[in-house]
Amino acid sequence: MKKIPSYAFIMAMLGTSMAYAQQKYTSTPAGTYTVVKNQGGQTLGYSPASGVKILTVDGLAFKDLNKNGKLDKYEDWRLPFDVRAKDLASKMSVEQIAGLMLYSRHQPIPAPPAGPFTGTYHGKAFSESGAKASDLTDQQADFLTKDNVRHVLVTSVQSPAIAAEWNNNMQALTEGIGLGIPANNSSDPRHGIVASAEFNAGAGGQISMWPGSLGMAATFDPAVTEGFGHIAASEYRALGIATALSPQVDIASEPRWWRVSGTFGEDPQLATDMARAYIDGFQTSEGSKEISGGWGYNSVNAMVKHWPSGGSGEGGRDAHYGYGKYAVYPAHQFEKNVVPFTEGAFKLKGKTGEASAVMPYYTISYAQDTKNGENVGNNYNKYIINDMLRGKYKYDGVVCTDWLVTADETAVDQFLSGKSWGVEKLTVAERHYKALIAGVDQFGGNSDAAPVLAAYQMGVKEYGEAFMRKRFEQSAVRLLKNIFRTGLFENPYLNPDETQATVGKPEFMAAGYEAQLKSIVMLKNKGNVLPLTKNKTVYVPKQFTPAGKNFLGIPYPEKLDYPVSLAVVKKYFNVTDNPDEADYALVFINSPASQGGYSADDLKNGGNGYLPISLQYKPYTATGARATSIAGGDPLEKSANRSYKGKTSTAINTTDLNMVTDTYTKMKGKPVIVSVMMNNATVFGEFEQDASALLVQFGVQDQAVLDVLTGKTEPSGLLPLQMPADMATVEHQAEDLPLDMKCYKDSEGHVYDFAYGLNWKGVIKDTRTAKYQHNTKVN
Repeated sequence: MKKIPSYAFIMAMLGTSMAYAQQKYTSTPAGTYTVVKNQGGQTLGYSPASGVKILTVDGLAFKDLNKNGKLDKYEDWRLPFDVRAKDLASKMSVEQIAGLMLYSRHQPIPAPPAGPFTGTYHGKAFSESGAKASDLTDQQADFLTKDNVRHVLVTSVQSPAIAAEWNNNMQALTEGIGLGIPANNSSDPRHGIVASAEFNAGAGGQISMWPGSLGMAATFDPAVTEGFGHIAASEYRALGIATALSPQVDIASEPRWWRVSGTFGEDPQLATDMARAYIDGFQTSEGSKEISGGWGYNSVNAMVKHWPSGGSGEGGRDAHYGYGKYAVYPAHQFEKNVVPFTEGAFKLKGKTGEASAVMPYYTISYAQDTKNGENVGNNYNKYIINDMLRGKYKYDGVVCTDWLVTADETAVDQFLSGKSWGVEKLTVAERHYKALIAGVDQFGGNSDAAPVLAAYQMGVKEYGEAFMRKRFEQSAVRLLKNIFRTGLFENPYLNPDETQATVGKPEFMAAGYEAQLKSIVMLKNKGNVLPLTKNKTVYVPKQFTPAGKNFLGIPYPEKLDYPVSLAVVKKYFNVTDNPDEADYALVFINSPASQGGYSADDLKNGGNGYLPISLQYKPYTATGARATSIAGGDPLEKSANRSYKGKTSTAINTTDLNMVTDTYTKMKGKPVIVSVMMNNATVFGEFEQDASALLVQFGVQDQAVLDVLTGKTEPSGLLPLQMPADMATVEHQAEDLPLDMKCYKDSEGHVYDFAYGLNWKGVIKDTRTAKYQHNTKVN
């Protein structure tokens, strides 16, 4: 006889079935973490090792990040970002907010055994520790747990997969402590080229390779830059990076500035359009990747820099060094320098609206504080940050200082010295307090919470506890919104296999190579010598690099080597070391490089240390320089006059000029083709007449140059900078005024002005030149 189930049993089973039906998510293990997919909602990722559990509310899954057994607003992915950020900020201790305000120093993966970015694993160097490359260093674990750091600057990685595994280890750690706030990892630009690498449409790479920022500008096509942003964002997120410490939108109004190569050129309108396109590309998520308002899982926060532009350093000197701390405005064009921010970065076309973060520059914007009269670094200037950026331009995103800005200055000519310009006499804690009151939210390169907590107590003493708690929460909300908007609270974990397949995949590499080709500018093509016939014989001179030191002060030896991959050249031409046998000479040089405008030897010999920065190869004597500098003064200097009038400097790579002139002689009238890798504007009058054809490029693969030289691709780039007629012209232009130089006219009668370039038919005149060329000064 068949037993009939009891009523109670039937109801119990029915209840179980109904409960199961109401569950609107699935949970799947994925290596070291678990993936939870909500029906019609967000996908979650969490580490079982972190102790975090899943809450079920209305049949949906949520992460119980603070482990209190209930759904808090900040854990509810259905709520708006700002509601969640305000709720979480209100729950954070002062110590936790102080940690959120920190930004780690540079973190290579794995850490090197020595140098400024060293790290240890269980007290040992990586090679001796037995650790995996993806393990956290002792220092990383320390600042994440003890100092509550959640913003980490990632530099080199051993491989994309290792980067993904390291990210997962870090996120599992932060998920399991405190309120479960994930790490918001960041990167400086990392899409530069390996010149000798070959492009193969069917092959991938470590990461897609694109021209530098000047090269992007040379395309004069914001769509190219926006496309880069979308691809770079996909690769960043696959590496666990959710913040880009870019773009650099300073106007290159001073042609001698060391960082011109990182800008979008010297025209405010072009720089504005490129800034907007770059940020729209990085920040915008679409389709299934979008969470809300254009933000989502393919979004990367853009930290636009450097407010209010660092491109007008006096004499072209850079504010990473004490000798370059002053930005000057002899043409009274301060407002023109902020245009790429106010009209570009803060007025996006995409849904995200504005750049999520801003980085002020080290410089003292000399005599520009019209309210308080302070000549202090921009990171400390309340007028420039609070009154201008926050007040006048209504910017309410994150403001993060540049790196080492709160540290003590130890030398005027050392890159890794502190850069507390104008506030050198304050203590480290007092500097943090002054920056906070000025409107700063975050401190670059500082993993130590102590001075931030000391600054809080200073504020309590001056304004009271309620004021400082509100001030801290204000910064916390700004910082947290950028983490919520990128979906990190829901799922910060990565599948290493997917990362490896995404970063540098063939279609990304192809897009980058196409952009490289579009960025190459042809300046001269005498007698239509270009394009060259393939399989002819070419002579390529070697390039001498003298011994010196890099920007970190690390010495390197001299070398004599080919400046281009001969293996790549041989795919296009026969190569000979005998000019008599050659049909053409191909000369690859770099634009003139100076030593920054300061010399310790000059100081030892009784001078003030200051030298001219030259844009020519031959020795330059600054007879037309200012007799008295506009700005000056440093606690480590005796004189406030930084004039270099009458002094002489010679380019570090002066022998690059000889490569052209000597080759011209050796070729006995046969064509000499010169390709210039350009970091700064160049005085072409020293060698242009010896070149049959001239190309300039801003960071491309050798193959791209050869594709243009041989006619596989027609040149289409335009100059994003003016090329000066001579150094006297450079000396007389105003540091803060773009497009104010008399430009060089070559032997063909062409003027090397902004937006000039040639194609096979001649001078380019198209929609790009029609839009931008009207901004140039008439020569």
